[in-house]
Amino acid sequence: MSAETISQIDQASTGEKLTTAAVQNIKAWLGKDCMNEYHGRIVEMVDAQEWDRLDELFWTAIPFGTGGRRGPMGELGPASINDRTIAESAHGLASYLRESGVTEGGSAVVTCDTRNKSMHFARLTATTFAAHGIKVYLFDSHRATPALSYAVRQLGCDIGVMISASHNPPADNGFKAYWSNGSQVVPPHDKGIIAQVENADVIPSIDYDEAVASGRIEVIGATLDAQYIEEVVALSQSTSRDISAVFTPLHGVGETSIYRILQQVGFDRVDIFEDHRQANGDFPNVPNHLPNPELLEVFDPVIDWIEETNHDADLILASDPDADRLGVMVRNSEGGFTLITGNQTGSLITDYLLSKRQDAGTLSADDYVIETLVTTPLVKAVADGYGARTFHELLVGFKWIAQTIEENGADHFVFGCEESIGFLSGDYCRDKDGAIGALFILELAAELKAAGKTLLDHLDTLYQRHGYHAEGQKSIYCTGPSGKAKIDGLMQTLREKPPAEFGPVRFVEVADYAAGTRTGIPGGNSIGTIEKPSGDLLIYKSDPDSPVRIQIAGRPSGTEPKIKFYFFCQSDVSDGNDVQQARIAGDSVMKEVQDALSAWADEQLAD
Repeated sequence: MSAETISQIDQASTGEKLTTAAVQNIKAWLGKDCMNEYHGRIVEMVDAQEWDRLDELFWTAIPFGTGGRRGPMGELGPASINDRTIAESAHGLASYLRESGVTEGGSAVVTCDTRNKSMHFARLTATTFAAHGIKVYLFDSHRATPALSYAVRQLGCDIGVMISASHNPPADNGFKAYWSNGSQVVPPHDKGIIAQVENADVIPSIDYDEAVASGRIEVIGATLDAQYIEEVVALSQSTSRDISAVFTPLHGVGETSIYRILQQVGFDRVDIFEDHRQANGDFPNVPNHLPNPELLEVFDPVIDWIEETNHDADLILASDPDADRLGVMVRNSEGGFTLITGNQTGSLITDYLLSKRQDAGTLSADDYVIETLVTTPLVKAVADGYGARTFHELLVGFKWIAQTIEENGADHFVFGCEESIGFLSGDYCRDKDGAIGALFILELAAELKAAGKTLLDHLDTLYQRHGYHAEGQKSIYCTGPSGKAKIDGLMQTLREKPPAEFGPVRFVEVADYAAGTRTGIPGGNSIGTIEKPSGDLLIYKSDPDSPVRIQIAGRPSGTEPKIKFYFFCQSDVSDGNDVQQARIAGDSVMKEVQDALSAWADEQLAD
């Protein structure tokens, strides 16, 4: 590292062309012999005064969040996904495995989705593990995240890795770390892994072909696929199959899991959407190249095709690139399609599974469902109606649902769901699975169709029983080096100066899961404590005696540069005939609250 290069970096810092963290990280990379291969390129960028790009690549180190380590791909730097940060992640996980008590040997499963460079990063992870003396099982090509979770458990491995950035844009990729139970890592493992990552220096490696030839890496595939598929198929609750649907994998791995399972279980009227069938990390035929099945626009090409071909589809199903999440649309009474949200799908499946147990005489007071703090209260209301238990005081992230299963046993586990279209049942894996969601929602839809009803009709039935429930979301993106400070500032304001109202709704309480407190609004008086969970989450609650009750949850994302708000509305249904009236009242109030919060946030960020 020459004095001239250091001088240029310092001058850029003085001139506020580089953030302080970027300067520190650039100097750290230039000061390490293990980073020699990157030194030349960094110096080139410094000489060319590419300060904006250097800041993007070095302003932070991508942390482990709710979904592992995820971010934009880049040629170098700790703020992007590249060969060094992937190798560091694998090295950190392997080193932590040793620290945790597996002093020699050990085993791991590695796979990836269809994203650009995913297979390259999977092989890099595998060779890093193999160089640590860990036996590696590497899938021969892309697979679903739940297949990875299943393989960790089935093969009795110590750790697993999924290379994926879920529903993120094509420029992103990521590293999901799994522990021996098949779940994404939770504390203290995540903190232990990142500590090892931060201490990474020289990272051992081995030639891929040599590792395969010596058996240190074993390529796997068909046998595990068949076993995983059989496990999901065995969870079928019905023989009803008279339903028509179109499934889109959004250029991801969904055909390897969801579509194969639906075919094997006998849904022979489910067609795959050919324009989204090809595995392609650019997601070329998905609107805006954003493969997120929570977005309405991803369904537009499918709807257009259905209309052009006069397809008789009752439903449209869509999975994200790693097929762990499932979006659902259902044909409505006007002949078009209506999106069923993750909250609604979770509520419908909860009712479906508990009703099956009730009809079979196997329903037990020990049976339980699991949801997170930002998932609809309707799931708990449905479970309460059947006399089942609900674990709902969980932070965002399916790993907490998996942990709850581990703590309470799988014998009475019925269903786990989260608002972001994640679903799980059974004991075969410990992560969400789009396939199980597809299986159950199609079975329920087929049974309802035989009775002359739809999923939308059945939602109204649930509202008649438990009151009208509606949910909404608002994400505020704050990108770049200053983004985190803006997000932190918003959360701090919401904590220290909680607004007493948004729109027509007055709030009476804010629950702070970081501080472990419940505080009255506007007085600021303590009204209780929260023992667990602990995390960066705030929940505002309105008057519980109001006919329309609103909750707002806010949290910074663990994987994306944004703060995310969740809106929950419960509106009383006074008798069995006025669901529509309750819907109109609830939706109107919730929209006003959403608009008021958006305006408030814009004002705060403009200051």
